[in-house]
This record gives sequence, C-alpha cells and structure tokens, in this order.
Amino acid sequence: MTRAVLEGIRVLDFGRYISGPFCAALLADLGADVIRVERVGGGEDRFVYPVTDAGDGSLFLQMNRNKRGLTLDVKTPGGAEVLRRLAGTADVVIANMPDEALRDMGLDYPSLTASRPDIILTAISAFGSEGPYAGRVGFDGIGQAMSGAVWMSGLPGAPMKSFASWVDFTSAMLASHATLAALFERSRSGEGQEVRSNLMAASLTVTNFPLIEQALTGVNRQPTGNRAQSGGPADAVRTKDGWIMVQVIGAPLFRRWARLMGETHWLEDPRFASDALRSDNGAVLSERTQAWAAGFTTAEALETLAANRIPAGPILSPQQVLDDPHVQATGIFTPMDYPGAPKPVPLMMAAARLEATPQTLHRRAPLLGEHNEEVLGSLGYSAAEIDDLRAQASI
Repeated sequence: MTRAVLEGIRVLDFGRYISGPFCAALLADLGADVIRVERVGGGEDRFVYPVTDAGDGSLFLQMNRNKRGLTLDVKTPGGAEVLRRLAGTADVVIANMPDEALRDMGLDYPSLTASRPDIILTAISAFGSEGPYAGRVGFDGIGQAMSGAVWMSGLPGAPMKSFASWVDFTSAMLASHATLAALFERSRSGEGQEVRSNLMAASLTVTNFPLIEQALTGVNRQPTGNRAQSGGPADAVRTKDGWIMVQVIGAPLFRRWARLMGETHWLEDPRFASDALRSDNGAVLSERTQAWAAGFTTAEALETLAANRIPAGPILSPQQVLDDPHVQATGIFTPMDYPGAPKPVPLMMAAARLEATPQTLHRRAPLLGEHNEEVLGSLGYSAAEIDDLRAQASI
C-alpha cells in the first residue's frame, strides 16, 4: 500500500465551522492522524444543515472526514490535564479563534510549547492579531463584505454576498499550505513555530487584483451582475429550458463568437476592439448572446458552443450537480455511510491530487465523542479514569 505523505503526523483540531476544520481535513486527507476536539455535548458547527437522525449536519460531515472525534472541556481540571498530555503527542494544533480565546483555553503558543517545544500552532482568526480590528470576531460573510467582493457583486444599489463560503475555504487552504511549510522547516531545523492566517487577509488575497487596479487608476468600478468586467460577452443567459454561463475573454474567442453569431462585422467595430472595450460595451454583447440562446435548449446551446470552442456551462441546481454526467463519470464524490443518514454521504477530498502518493478518504466524520476511549487510552488513561473524567463533565 502506498505510504501516506503525512503518516506519523498528529494534528489536534480545535476548529469551528469551516476555516480551522477544513485546514485540518486537508492534512487528514494526506494521512495525518487528526483528532477533532469538540465541546462536550457537541459544538454548534456539528448541527449546521442537519441531515441525520441525530441532527448531525452536512457541514460537519464534509469538514471532519478522515478524523477521530474526542469531546473535551479544557476549562475543567481534568480536561486541562488531557490537553496537556495530548499536546505532548501532537505535531500541529489548529484553532480558528481570537488570541484571547486561545489563551483562555490554553491553546496559545507558550502554553502548547510547555508540553512540546517543537509543536506547530496554526491559528486562524477573523482579522489577525494586529491592527484596530484585532480581537474582533467574524464569519465568512464579513470577510466577503470587507474585501470589495460584495460591493462588486449583484447590481448597483443591491450588493450581493456569495452563497459559497469562499473566504473560509481560502483561509483554510492558505493555512494548510503554510502548515505543511512549517512541518518541512521543522524537519530541517527541529523547531516549531506559529502559523497565522485570517479571514480578512484571505479575502484580500482573492480581491487583490481589482484593488491594485483601483489604487493605480481610480477607476471606481460598479457592479454589473453576472456580466464580467474583463471581456465579453461573459454573462448568464436563458435558454428554452434553463440557464447557461458563457465566457468570452480574449480576441481569439471573440472572433469565434462573432462568427457563430453571424456578427463578423463586429470584429471591425471599435466598440469591441479589446477586452476592456468589450467589457464596457458588454450589455450589447450579452443581449446578442441572449437572443441566440433563446432559440435552443440548454443541451443544444452547450453542444454548439463546445463545437465552436467557446467556454460555456449550465447553471445547475444542487440536485443537477449531483446528477451531472461528468460528475458521475469522474467519481468526484466518494459515497460513505454515516449512522443515521438516510443514504450514503457524497464526500469530496481536496481537488488537487497527488498521483504517486494519493490522498485517501478512509474514515467518515466521527460521531460525538466516538473515539474518547481510544484516544484517552493511548494517553495512558485507565477505564476508571475515563469514567471519572466523564462524571466530571470533562469529556
């Protein structure tokens, strides 16, 4: 069997919701032994979008695949001792919370290094540890709003947040990338370190290029809905039976689109001489694309666009995504049984695959406290001591 890249690395995941838990999940996919440490009685993120008899949510099932589960109250004497022992066995601790909360729970770097000097702490917060917003709490939507993305989405006077939590996922991916770098550095120097990520910085990573444009040109762009501002036609248009997204960016694609539309004279039209001009005059191009698409079903329109090498795709509902023939054929989701779920859970690992040492999906998300005895037993706790911890509400 192929050796996992992070075999032998132990990670303690004190994360909540997405950014911390997904960072840990990416390491778990690579073979790390990740222990999800959860509030006694269940963390609030366990129950988001409930899908099982017990109320466990789809968010939790995705974020916590490939992990073992431990319940723990670190603020009790018994729980604090469990944390001390656990930290002594851990290579990485991941937590997404403000610095004050880290210190309150004994998860700050000085406290952790007292248990293991070369430990790595990956800390994700809303705004980081410096600046006027340090210490404030926040969620993905706050990061979206403060990045310029919500302003530029929707229509003038109606800003629109993305349903997808792209700030959380971006912060998690950047944090996992930096954590791997910290592990690599430790293998050379023998020293651990803190890894820092925050939602604000992650959101600005994604919106940096329009901010550069604004800083250098003062263009003050306004939102244009689904219509792109970097070329055209690039917009959502309606077909006979649905919607498609068409994206024409660059002169070669525009030439192909103009020939398909029967508008080759537009190739000499000064309004459409560059991507910037095509964007400025995008409403005309979108209208022409819409008039063309209205005469076809979605399947017919996509087939014709594909034959002409013009990027396009259907706008799918969640069920249509699951039923999509490409999704079905490529096996992008791995179905896994979960107690209390009405059918197998379609889980997805990291989209970037290692061919020689592939990631694996080898464990479903844990039930509440499912591995308490297993984890605590490995730390030297007897069955009687574990029962005592439970009686004290420490686990």
